[in-house]
Amino acid sequence: MSAPRYEIVGIGNAIVDVLARAEEDFLVRQKMPKGTMALIDEARAREVYDAMGPAIEISGGSAANTIVGVAGFGARAAFIGKVKDDELGRVFGHDIRAANVTFETKPSASGPATGRCYVLVTPDGQRTMNTFLGAAQNLHPDDIDSGMIAASAITYLEGYLWDPPQAKDAFLKAAKAAHAAKRTVALTLSDAFCVERYRGEFRKLMRDGIVDLVFANEAELKSLYQTSDFETGIAALRGDINLAVVTRSEKGCVVVSASGVEAVPAFPVERVIDTTGAGDLFASGFLFGLARGADHRAAARLGALAAAEVIGHLGARPQISVQKLAAENGLAALSRL
Repeated sequence: MSAPRYEIVGIGNAIVDVLARAEEDFLVRQKMPKGTMALIDEARAREVYDAMGPAIEISGGSAANTIVGVAGFGARAAFIGKVKDDELGRVFGHDIRAANVTFETKPSASGPATGRCYVLVTPDGQRTMNTFLGAAQNLHPDDIDSGMIAASAITYLEGYLWDPPQAKDAFLKAAKAAHAAKRTVALTLSDAFCVERYRGEFRKLMRDGIVDLVFANEAELKSLYQTSDFETGIAALRGDINLAVVTRSEKGCVVVSASGVEAVPAFPVERVIDTTGAGDLFASGFLFGLARGADHRAAARLGALAAAEVIGHLGARPQISVQKLAAENGLAALSRL
């Protein structure tokens, strides 16, 4: 097997985040279950935007955030996702390339606008998301460069891609190309409601070996196995896949592997400002560590470090160098593995 050109390539929804602070009663009035992600149409997108307070626009998308984090650690990274050739599409492309991520997906010339996610952040730092996928849902198997996938050590797939049928086919094409080249395929479950929609299909992806590594949070794990008991969910997860990581907010994470279950603590955070992107950035650190040959505990420590950075400010991407943070916390040696 040849040496990979990229350490990690991510495939996901190319979206611009529109963030605003909101009180709990705003969510109640808008009938938004706190802490969830809802898919909305263009008309609802306009309603949400008109109702929300002053906002800031930041390029986002779950897998895109992860890949930007990976590049921030110093990895060779690429991203595949669909935007329209419009103002927000150009903003997205500029931002991800400026983060040293290869982004070559051809934009749509027609059809829906570039996707955007309206993120409402309550005073406790929790985020509630309303997503208009727009052009992102038109990701097509033709957009998947099998050569790029084969040249990447890890292909990272976003669970939200399981919603649009064409994107689902793109997802499967990428996984097939990765395994044909004897590479690793990772999947993030994305959201507990996404898991509820595709519980059986996600478990089949794991059992059939289409994905090799799964990222989930505690709510997604419990939804996946329809249990309220964490330990029951972990036991079931071990039976479905050889490697998984379950994040537990301030409790840290649990790495589930063939050799056992290991808890890894979170990094302390002075104040939680916005949890948007915490799981995305955790995945970036873990994937980076894995690509560099770190053991699972060290990889999880890198993930915890990146997650701690991103929840300390508004927005889902790091504001300071995660590579520098790793050095300051005794994890710099991983970049040389």
